[in-house]
This record gives sequence, structure tokens and C-alpha cells, in this order.
Amino acid sequence: MSLLEQVEAALDSIRPYLEADGGNVSIEEITPDHVVRLKLLGSCGSCPMSIMTLKAGIEQAIMKAVPEITSIEAINLTDIDDPNAVLPENLR
Repeated sequence: MSLLEQVEAALDSIRPYLEADGGNVSIEEITPDHVVRLKLLGSCGSCPMSIMTLKAGIEQAIMKAVPEITSIEAINLTDIDDPNAVLPENLR
């Protein structure tokens, strides 16, 4: 199984939780030095808690399932203090 397939499988294990809040994630690239670059989609892209979702959920799932990965980056994280950030309806 390729690195991409392994990372996708790890993401599939947490996608139901992201989707429950109206969000998702896509893999933009896996660099030659095994950094996964992700894009947060839907409500995850505008949620002020996206850094927590990335660190506590997405990053842990990938690192546990695919130890070769050295780090995880989101290309569109919303800052927790961003005045335009919006929590999903069920988290308000």
C-alpha cells in the first residue's frame, strides 16, 4: 500500500467525525520528506477550533497509522482569534 493510500485510510477512520460537523479534509500533497499537506474543507475550513481538530484528531490518526510521516500541515488553518471564524451549528 502506498504512503498516500495509508494516509487516506487513516483519514477515513476520522472522516465520520469531521462530516458530523459539516467538515472534511483532503490531501494536497505528501512531500518527499514525508510531510502531509492537508486542506480543511467545509466547516473545518472556517472553524476557530480547526487547530485542535488538526492536532488532536487528524494528526494523531495519521501519525499512529503511518509512522513514516514526519509532520502534518494544514494549508488553510483558521486562527482561533479570527473574527470571521464560525463554529459549526452543533458546537455553538
